Amino acid sequence: MATATVKARAGVGLETDRRLDLYRRMQTIRRCEEHLARAHQRGLVHGACHTYVGEEAIAVGVCDHLRAADVVFSTHRGHGHALAKGVKPRALAAELLGRSTGCSFGRGGSMHLFAPEVGMMGTSGIVGPCILQAAGAGYSFKLLKTDGVAVAFFGDGAVNNGAFHEGLNMTSIWKLPVLFVCENNEFATEVPFDYSSGQPCVAARAAGYGLPGVEVDGNDVTAVWEAARQAVERARAGGGATLIECKTYRTRPHAEGMGDYSYRTREDVERWKTRCPIQRLRRSLVEQSAVEAAELDAIDEQVESRAAEALAFAESSPWPDPSTAADHVYAEPARAAAGTVTSTSRPPGGGRELTWMKATLEALAGEMAANPRIFVMGEGIGKRGGNFATTTGLFDLYGPVRLCDTPICERGFVGLACGAAMTGTRPVVDFMFADFVLDGIGEILNQIAKIQYMSNGRLKMPVLLRGCVGIGHSAATHHSGNYYTMYGHFPGLRVVVPSNAYDARGLLKHALRCDDPVLFLEHRELLGTKAPVPEGDYEIEFGRAAVVREGSDVTVVALAKMVHETLRAAETLAGEGISVELIDPRTVSPLDTATIHESLRKTGRLLIVDEDFAPFGVGAEVAARMADLGFDDLDAPIHRLNGVHTPTPYSPPLEAAIIPNASAIAEAIRALIRE
Repeated sequence: MATATVKARAGVGLETDRRLDLYRRMQTIRRCEEHLARAHQRGLVHGACHTYVGEEAIAVGVCDHLRAADVVFSTHRGHGHALAKGVKPRALAAELLGRSTGCSFGRGGSMHLFAPEVGMMGTSGIVGPCILQAAGAGYSFKLLKTDGVAVAFFGDGAVNNGAFHEGLNMTSIWKLPVLFVCENNEFATEVPFDYSSGQPCVAARAAGYGLPGVEVDGNDVTAVWEAARQAVERARAGGGATLIECKTYRTRPHAEGMGDYSYRTREDVERWKTRCPIQRLRRSLVEQSAVEAAELDAIDEQVESRAAEALAFAESSPWPDPSTAADHVYAEPARAAAGTVTSTSRPPGGGRELTWMKATLEALAGEMAANPRIFVMGEGIGKRGGNFATTTGLFDLYGPVRLCDTPICERGFVGLACGAAMTGTRPVVDFMFADFVLDGIGEILNQIAKIQYMSNGRLKMPVLLRGCVGIGHSAATHHSGNYYTMYGHFPGLRVVVPSNAYDARGLLKHALRCDDPVLFLEHRELLGTKAPVPEGDYEIEFGRAAVVREGSDVTVVALAKMVHETLRAAETLAGEGISVELIDPRTVSPLDTATIHESLRKTGRLLIVDEDFAPFGVGAEVAARMADLGFDDLDAPIHRLNGVHTPTPYSPPLEAAIIPNASAIAEAIRALIRE
C-alpha cells in the first residue's frame, strides 16, 4: 500500500465546459455566503453563522466526482459542502433563517445541515464526529457490496482530536472507501495550527495509518479536482481511503460577528484574498483565451440573482409550526413481522429453559439470518465469540465483515456505528461493560440520540448498544457501573434493562427490529440464570412493564437483579402475612407508569428498589410520577431503597455492603407497612 505524502498538481487537460461549471459552483457558494453574512448583520440569522468564503475550491473540486448515492459528512463550516453536494440555495438560506422550508426544517441552523436525499448526511457543531460517521458509511458500502464513497470534510483542528486517529485507523484496517479532506486554514477557531500541532504536515500523518496522504493547494480548484479524482477512483476500486490536506484560508472571521484580529493580522487576510480561488480560475480561463470575460460576467450576474432570490425566498418563508417542536425524537414504531407474537406477560411454566446468554444469542442469530444488514462490532466478538458468549458461533456463519473485531477505540466504533446506521445498515455495538462505552458518550448523546430529530425524521438510527452493568464478582469500580439512569435522561434513546432470559430474548428481538437507538444493558450477575423461553418468534415492546408477582399490601418496583432479590424477600414476607406486588419496568425509557399506577391504586403503598444510586435516579423519577398520578391513592409516603452513593469497592465485604439484598428489602417493606 502506498503511504508516501505527495503534492497534488493541477488537473491536466480539464475541458473548458468543466472548468466553467466549477467556476459557477464556486461563485454560487461565494455569493450565497455573502448574502448570508449580510443577513446575519441584519439579525435575520438567529444563531452562529460560519461562512466558507475563501475555501470554495475544496468543496467544489471534491464533490464534482461524487454520485447521488455517495455521501458527505461535514463540520460546523459546512455551507459550501452542502451547496456543492446539491442542497439548493433556497433551502440553505431558509435553514439559517430558521424557516420551515430550510434543509433541516428550521431545526439546525448554520451548523446542522441535513439533506440525505442528495447525500448531504449532516454537519455537526462538534469537532470530529464527521470523520467517524464517514467511516461508518464506508462500512455500510462494504457490507452492502456497493461502490459508494463517503467523504468527511473537517478543519485542521480536528486532526488533533481522538476521532481523527480512531477514524483513520479503522478505515485503514478495514480498507473502507472514504476520502478524508482536511481544510487546513491555519486556525482552529483562534488557535494557530503551527502552535497546536507537533506535526505541521497533516498529509504526512496518513503514513502512520498505512494510508496515502496528499497535500494540495486548496485554493486551486483544478489541483483539488485532480487529487479528489484519484482518491475517489481508488476508493471505488477497493483500494481504501485517502487523506487529502488542502492548504487554504478563511478570509472572513471564524463566525460572523466575532473579532478577528487578536490572533491574526489584517495583512495576512488581505494577502490571502489575492489568492482567491474564484479569481484564480477566472484569470486562468481568460488568460488561456478559453472564454471571454463577458461570459464570466454573465455567469456572475446569474449567480448573484439566484443568491439574492434565495434569501428573499427564505425571508418570505413561514416559520415552523410550534406544535411540531417535539416531532421525530423517536421513530414510528415498527410493525411486528408476520407470525411474531408480541408479548407483555411472563411465559407459562414448563417447556424448555435457557440461560440468559443462550436466549439472547438465539435472538441475535435469528435476526442476523433474517436481515443481512445487521452486523456486530466489538472487542473479541469474532472468532472468540464475545467476552460473555454473546456471539458464539456467529463468526463461522457470517465472517469478519458482519462479526467485526475492533481495536480498543470505543469512541471510534460507536461513531462509526452512527454513520453506518445513517446509510442503511443496522450495527450492533457489543462493548462488554457499560463503563467502557463512556469513552464514546459524546457520539451517543450528541450524534446518535439526535440524528433522527435533527434530520426531521429522514434519517433513522437503528443502533443497538449492548453491554453489561451491575455490581458483583469483585469487579471494582471500572466494571460495575449501571448508567441506565443517565441514558434515560436523554431524548432519542431507548434504555432496556431486562431481569430474566425470557424478557431479554424478547426485548433484544424488538431492539433489533426498531429504528431507534437502544442501550441494551444486561446485569452481569444474571447472565447464567435460566428461565422458560418458548421457541416461537416473539418480541416484547418497549414501555410494557411486567407484573412479576401479584399482591395486595405493597407495590415494589425493581430492576434487573433487584427483581430477584425482591422475589426472595416477598417469599419471606408471605409467611408473615404481607402480600407484595412486584413490578419490573423492563425498560427505563420508555417507562411504563400506567402499570405502576394501576398497582399503586390497589395496594396504596410503593417501594422502589434500585441497585443504582439514589440521587437523580430511576427511583426518584418513579416516585415523582406516582406522586403526581397517584397522590390520592397513597396510604403512606413513597419509599426508596438504593445502593450506597459511592464508587464500587473491590473487597467482597465492602462490595456487599453497598447494594440492597433480600433482607434489606424485606425490612424496608415491613417499615413501609407499619406507616
